[in-house]
Amino acid sequence: MDIFALIGSFGGGIIGAYIGAVPIFIFAAILAIAGAVSAMSGGGSFILEYVAFGSYLGPHIAFAGGVAATAYAGKKKKIKSGLELSTPLFGIGDPMTLLVGGFFGVLGFLIHYVAGTLLHFNTDLPAITVFLSAIIARYAFGTGGLMGKIKPKEKRTYFTGGKSFWCNVLLGAGVGTATGFVYQSMVNGGVSTEAMASFPALCFGIAGTSLIFAHSGADVPSTHHIAILSALAAVSSGNPFMGVVFGIAASLFGDFIASTINSHCDTHVDPPACTIFLFTFLINLLFGSGLLNI
Repeated sequence: MDIFALIGSFGGGIIGAYIGAVPIFIFAAILAIAGAVSAMSGGGSFILEYVAFGSYLGPHIAFAGGVAATAYAGKKKKIKSGLELSTPLFGIGDPMTLLVGGFFGVLGFLIHYVAGTLLHFNTDLPAITVFLSAIIARYAFGTGGLMGKIKPKEKRTYFTGGKSFWCNVLLGAGVGTATGFVYQSMVNGGVSTEAMASFPALCFGIAGTSLIFAHSGADVPSTHHIAILSALAAVSSGNPFMGVVFGIAASLFGDFIASTINSHCDTHVDPPACTIFLFTFLINLLFGSGLLNI
């Protein structure tokens, strides 16, 4: 265990709290682009490993810290709701809220360490950590349990219906077609296998950065789970059509998770993170690297 990174994770969690969960995630996405470009150009993966997905901006630390701090602030009525992930929490003037962010930053580092180093889970470690951290925060600060609370006479839905369902299908197909067939074009153009290993991180960063528009009030969906999984499926299988298949599957599964565990609730459990870690397990199992990274 890197003790310096562990200590740094406390700061990363505080940063996620005072800037806000969504804004800090956008910063991570921007650095993921920079890190992936560096790695694909032969400059090393240090930005990806230590900054974008490390103790500074890693979603399992900074975003997770922001999510937990927001849940705490919502419980203490410092903000209207524990779902206000775009709200920077420094302005509420509550030191304890920032400390909650720091605590969950450290917790995120430790979950990541246990899942990856001790248990050898062959999945997206930041994603599984974001999911588990949010579950802990919900039970610590929320009131609705895992599935939330349905109001009397209200009916739970498990997928977005009507034309929106087909929009989600096309969203997944569109992103998956772009990632899958650009992957194939790059391979045909002579880009090395080593360079293409960072292509999913690049796609993740591009999609995550698009949340700038959602943060500004535009009706832009989250697509980073679709982008990274479709790219990973294409790279792992060597087949661009797998990008399309997993793009559609990720889009629909993300919608399912949003409807089941992130509706009728007062804290945030991240549907993209849940989708990413489960489908990364599946992709690794299907295309040869297995469930455990041993």
